[in-house]
Amino acid sequence: MKDNPAFAGQKELLGHPIGLFILFLTEMWERFSYYGMRAILVLYLVSTTAGDNPGLGWTEGDAYALYGWYTMFVYVASIPGGILADKFLGQKKAVYLGGIFLCLGHGILAIEAPWAFYTGLLLIVLGVGCLKPNISTMVGGLYPKGDQRRDMGFYIFYMGINLGAAISAIAVGYVGENIGWHYGFGMAGIGMVIGQLTYMWGQKYLTHVGNLVVAEDGKELDRPSLILDIFKHKNSLTGFLITASLSAYVWISAGWSYGALVLGIAFAVGIGIVIYNDGNKIEKDRILVTYLSFLIIIVFWGSFEQAGGLLNVYAKNKTNLSLGGFDVPASWFQSVNAIFILVFATLVGMFWGWWKTRGRESSSLFKMAIGVVIMGWGFLFMSQASMEVTYDAAGEILNKSGMHWLVLAYLFHTIGELCASPVALSFITKLAPERWVAFMMGAYFAATGLGNKVAGLLGEWSGSLGEFKIFTGIAVFCTIFGILVILIIKPLKRLTHGAEDDIIKDLEAEGFDLAD
Repeated sequence: MKDNPAFAGQKELLGHPIGLFILFLTEMWERFSYYGMRAILVLYLVSTTAGDNPGLGWTEGDAYALYGWYTMFVYVASIPGGILADKFLGQKKAVYLGGIFLCLGHGILAIEAPWAFYTGLLLIVLGVGCLKPNISTMVGGLYPKGDQRRDMGFYIFYMGINLGAAISAIAVGYVGENIGWHYGFGMAGIGMVIGQLTYMWGQKYLTHVGNLVVAEDGKELDRPSLILDIFKHKNSLTGFLITASLSAYVWISAGWSYGALVLGIAFAVGIGIVIYNDGNKIEKDRILVTYLSFLIIIVFWGSFEQAGGLLNVYAKNKTNLSLGGFDVPASWFQSVNAIFILVFATLVGMFWGWWKTRGRESSSLFKMAIGVVIMGWGFLFMSQASMEVTYDAAGEILNKSGMHWLVLAYLFHTIGELCASPVALSFITKLAPERWVAFMMGAYFAATGLGNKVAGLLGEWSGSLGEFKIFTGIAVFCTIFGILVILIIKPLKRLTHGAEDDIIKDLEAEGFDLAD
């Protein structure tokens, strides 16, 4: 590090650049604000408009719908956020701008007015979009290429993310449920202000990282124009037209919002084919596998993200939350996943290391498939929980299910996440052609956002189908889907053309994960 002039003057703490701990605290407080607000969002929406702590009185279906749209846009916004940083501001200024949006958004949510609610959500979407895709990249920029401390730096950073997620639901959830929803939103905002002030104070430790990169020769890579090129090739135009025609049907049958969503997917299909056409034989094969991994991502997060919606409301309305003389706030269960990550991350990473030394299948696709299956099995506990709930003739709940079912479900969800999520993004960067890595990273977040929208849809369907069918259906589908992926692992690995075999060691942080 001392041999590289750009890093020679960096001050260090515990063997790492001080800038790492600035980013650690910034992201910890940002995740505190985001997950704290998310823990009480749906509960606030479905709470009655009367009583000591009134909410908006929405139906559960409407609340799940908004939750799905909101969490989808939070992740999709990472694409313009990354472009803004790459083309105009640089990562450091983009994170700064994102922090301002987040402070304003959370602060406005503390105001009890309809305009404040929607304005606050919009600002949070913009803020996360600017901050999330860029702050992690800045962590890597703190270390020169080949610095072996980089992976431990990411480990420290990601543990901060999960620490923020773990304490947020406990603190913000308690205040929101027991004192007032808007006090909870305000508390989340205070956390973001602390994070933003930390980031501003620490700028002197980030002078060499996250700055706007300008090409010396002023030239850019010769790339297709993406959207325009959709209409220049038969296969991309065909893919676009087929999906666009489907959007017309969805528009008529399900409403303009879903029709517009499918139309957006039509452009994504066309662009995906354009990128496929741009590759050589090996690149085309790897791109196909990348697209399959996006499907795995959508299935995984579409199931996993029931946490903030359906499972959150189930905990509030149909779970016996009495623990001795204390009533456990339903929102506290939103911290269980992050706590389990802090406890089990290293153990899961050690298992996969041991598994690999035994000569067993340990490719990224295999781990992702296993993660989907294990996560799906977690919903079997919720199926059992839903069978314990009984009703009287008027439909009022007579008996609620025990809290242990939720804890067991979140345990399996966490183990599945630790198998699937850490390797997914690393796998995509290994397969994507170098000229398309940035785009594929954005597409990964878009797939995650689409998975969140699927989660909202499943929550909406629970109103007509019932929780038992939804929980059991998710478990069965995830199991079958994961097994199908495992059955075609060998031909899929051939299509990767040894992309993972070129890595001497898997430096993909399998021993930890971020809370997204």
